[in-house]
Amino acid sequence: MPYFSHAASPRELFPQVIAQAQAAEAAGFDAAFVMDHFYQLPSIGTPDEPMLESYTALGALATATSRIQLSTLVTGNTYRNPAMLAKTVTTLDMVSGGRAVLGIGAGWFELEHNAFGYEFGTFTDRFQRLDEALQIIAPMLHGERPTVNGKWYHTVEAMNEPRIRDDLPIMLGGSGEKKTFALAARYADHLNIICSTEELPRKIEALHQRCDEIGRDPGTLETSFLAFTIIDADGQRARELHRQLMDRQTELVGAPVPADRVFVGDPDDVAEQIQRRILDRGVDGVICNMIANGHEEGILELAGKALGPLVHS
Repeated sequence: MPYFSHAASPRELFPQVIAQAQAAEAAGFDAAFVMDHFYQLPSIGTPDEPMLESYTALGALATATSRIQLSTLVTGNTYRNPAMLAKTVTTLDMVSGGRAVLGIGAGWFELEHNAFGYEFGTFTDRFQRLDEALQIIAPMLHGERPTVNGKWYHTVEAMNEPRIRDDLPIMLGGSGEKKTFALAARYADHLNIICSTEELPRKIEALHQRCDEIGRDPGTLETSFLAFTIIDADGQRARELHRQLMDRQTELVGAPVPADRVFVGDPDDVAEQIQRRILDRGVDGVICNMIANGHEEGILELAGKALGPLVHS
C-alpha cells in the first residue's frame, strides 16, 4: 500500500487503508505491506502528500485482520535504534498473533533524512550500519541477548520479552549482489529483489553464490519480486490507467517506472506475464504494487483469483 492520497479527507484515510488490507486478506494474499517513509516518494507524488508512520499503521491493521502477514517494504534502518526496532516488530508480532515480518533495508531517501534530522551518511556508512543493526536485531528476535560494541550501535545483553516465537522472519530488500545479497544470506529468511525481470536469472545466481560462500542452502532463503501491477477486468482500462500513471511519473521525475517492471492487462494477461517473466525465472513469489487502482472495490479480489494459483499450487 504505497499511496494514501485517494481519501477525500484525513479522517477518511485510515478507514480506506483498513478496507484495503481486509480486501487483500479476503482475496487470499499472504501479506500486506506499507512503506516506511515520512514523505511520499518522488516517483509517486509530491513530498507533502499523505504518508503514515508505518509501525503505528501496522499495529492498527493487526487488530483489523486475522490471517494476513504484516510488514514494511522495507524499514529504513537509519530511522530507528536497532534494539528498539527489534522490540517494535516483536510487539507487532504479539498484537497480530504471530503475523509480523521484519522488512529492512539500508535507507536511501536523503530528503526525509535531512528534513527529520537523521544522519544520512555515505552509501558505505549506511550498509555498515545495516550490518551492525542486524547483529543486534536478529539475535533479539531469536531470543538471545546480544552485546554489541560497534562503530554505530552499542547494546549490553539487550533483552526482548515477551515473544511468542523465536523465528520471526527477516526480509531484506534490494539489488546489490555483493552487499545486500551477502547480508541476506547471513541474516534473512526472505529477499525481495529489486531489478528488471531480464536481470532475475543473474540475480538468483548471485544470491546462490552468496549462500554457498557461507555454507547456506539457497533453498532456505525465499525470494520475491516487486511488480508494479495494474489489473482490471477490462484490459483496455488497465492500459489506460497505466498510460495515466506513466504520464504522472514523467511529470514528477522525468521518466516512468521501467516497462519491464510493470504488468498490465486483464487477469489472464497479468497472470501469464507474471508466470513467464518472474516465476519461470526462478523467483518464489511476487509482491504487487497496485498503486493505480488497488484501492478500488473488487480489484484485489480479481488479482487474488488470477495470481493466487501461480504461487499456491
